[in-house]
Amino acid sequence: MSESNCPKCEYEYPYPDGNMLVCPDCQHQWDPTATPEIPEIKDANGNVLATGDTVTVIKDLKIKGSSQSVKVGTKVKNIRLVHDSGDGHDIACKIEGFGAMNLKSEFVKKV
Repeated sequence: MSESNCPKCEYEYPYPDGNMLVCPDCQHQWDPTATPEIPEIKDANGNVLATGDTVTVIKDLKIKGSSQSVKVGTKVKNIRLVHDSGDGHDIACKIEGFGAMNLKSEFVKKV
């Protein structure tokens, strides 16, 4: 998708209308110079998380397809925040003994 494609339907030929662009296909209007707002990701206590933080798991987490689970108190270092994953998992990380996985921020607290 290029910068000038419609962000709603990805139509290739929007037309300018003042400072805005308008999609002739779906009639969506947007400002091409506006930067999209990225929502803050917060832990279970309401602390704002950032890429590179260390967090602790606050609940036993079952792992799909495995008989193991991530136990309460497991420390996860150097997290990476993921926006718009679609499934609610907004932290990508590596957990020792488990490997790479995604976590939901509601089940961790910042150290």
